[in-house]
Amino acid sequence: MTARPWLLLLSVFAIATCGLVYELIAGTLASYLLGDSVTQFSTIIGVYLFAMGVGSYLSRFVTGNLISTFIRVEFLIALLGGCSASILFLIFGWSISFRIPLYSIVFLIGTFVGLEIPLLLRILEGRFAFKDLVSNVFSFDYIGALLASLLFPLVLVPHLGLVRSAFLFGLINAAVGILALIMLKAELKHARGLWVQGLCVTIILIIGFIMGDTITRWGEVAAFPDPIIHSQSTPYQRIVLTRNKEDLRLYLNSNLQFSTRDEYRYHEALVHPGLSRLPEAKNVLILGGWDGLAAREVLRYPRIENITLCDLDPAMTELFSSNEMLTAHNAGALKNPRLHIENADAFAWLSQPRGPFDFVIIDFPDPSNFSLGKLYSTTFYQRLLKAMSADAALVVQSTSPYVARQSFWCVDATLRACGLQTEPYHALVPSFGEWGFILASKKALTQPADLPANLRFINADILTQLPRFPPDMARVETGINRLNNQALVHYFEDEWSR
Repeated sequence: MTARPWLLLLSVFAIATCGLVYELIAGTLASYLLGDSVTQFSTIIGVYLFAMGVGSYLSRFVTGNLISTFIRVEFLIALLGGCSASILFLIFGWSISFRIPLYSIVFLIGTFVGLEIPLLLRILEGRFAFKDLVSNVFSFDYIGALLASLLFPLVLVPHLGLVRSAFLFGLINAAVGILALIMLKAELKHARGLWVQGLCVTIILIIGFIMGDTITRWGEVAAFPDPIIHSQSTPYQRIVLTRNKEDLRLYLNSNLQFSTRDEYRYHEALVHPGLSRLPEAKNVLILGGWDGLAAREVLRYPRIENITLCDLDPAMTELFSSNEMLTAHNAGALKNPRLHIENADAFAWLSQPRGPFDFVIIDFPDPSNFSLGKLYSTTFYQRLLKAMSADAALVVQSTSPYVARQSFWCVDATLRACGLQTEPYHALVPSFGEWGFILASKKALTQPADLPANLRFINADILTQLPRFPPDMARVETGINRLNNQALVHYFEDEWSR
């Protein structure tokens, strides 16, 4: 047996890796741009697998030269898959209905990928015993899928980004086609045309790879209203910072996180209604809060001796520790000697003994998916209670009680189910509208507020207004958010989708 059939068999490994990477890129990009990662990945995977089934079925109608057809399919996948992330990024800023091109591209890639393995099986038929052929092909296919699933989050997204990763794996698909062209040239009648196609596709992909960052910026310029001054991909999210005169805006996965014009309203409302009523508090825990803006407010209290900030993404805490424009807004809080940063998953971090903490600030993103929803669950709060002192309190940012009324009151019900006494309140933040917070404690907070000087929003009069809810935001009965039901995520998806 010559080495050629084995080289073709090994190409299954490359094909499988490329196919899964395209699928992961589409799902990740959709979750970045559309939110709700569970729904996006579920629908992308469903469409992709269905399309692969269609491609496998269509392979029966290929009756001409199998080798030339296989090579053309490889070049088509290379071009479409390699350019997919770029096309979708550029379309997003201009398309009214982004889902139509998204699922169209996913379907086309899936269809062509579905053609690959049946065609290759037919090409290799007779070169291996049937039982060896089937077992070898599927073994390499599954191993390639494993490699893709490991490379994607650990190497590709943080170091290359989605656009350049797509071009890189497009080049691998093109290389498979060119390899087949070289090894099987004796069985091809019109190899010159295939060479021209392969070289053209390869040149396009190389240019795309070199210009990957530029293409990403073009897409984001169309998607964001203000000039982009910083953009970055991490294993966890896409970070975009824009600036319009004195207004800096931070977006994570295309969702606005704050505007420097009014972030003080949010962060003063998050911190001071609780901390000002804990005169003995010295040890504070901030969960989330990567921007240092909540820490800035905590540092207004001279009595605070230690702040622990636990956030998942080290790129975020590094950005807000080093960028001069951002440190000007957080007053250098992340570099303060009283603050210690832990870059870890808060759910896992709290599984170990911590604290005791006198005040806990929970500033996580909204519960838009199950991985975030667990951070609002009874299990999480019960872990947190073990790290709190007897007289401690916690505050949770709890989405909008106006837009997501059930979601807000579900957080309150979940905290009360853990035996905590709650004090819900809300504040107007112009960039977001009415925003909700829930202060919770083991014991009722009876001390009067002792606010720091020079606050821009919170004062004694405002504190009396925050707990007043008009009828359209008043309490409603909801379920409790537990790990086994994630009721909060379902409420949130339903309410914000409207």
